[in-house]
Amino acid sequence: MSTIWVIVIAVVALLAGVALGFFIARQYMMKYLEENPPINEDMLRMMMMQMGQKPSQKRINQMMSQMSKVSEKEKKKKKK
Repeated sequence: MSTIWVIVIAVVALLAGVALGFFIARQYMMKYLEENPPINEDMLRMMMMQMGQKPSQKRINQMMSQMSKVSEKEKKKKKK
């Protein structure tokens, strides 16, 4: 009877550890991506040059502000 309890406790502890690890990793990645956005101005400038466009600073600023607005909307949706 005691081996059954040991197995049950081990399975419950394993499931709790997996769930807790998932949520901690998720929070860490969300914080990391918020502090270090995946696309910055230099990357955007290179992408535009590769597409054959001559990037002006005004256009790059517009695209960066559009991307930040979209990310703000997504954050607000997640909070609701």
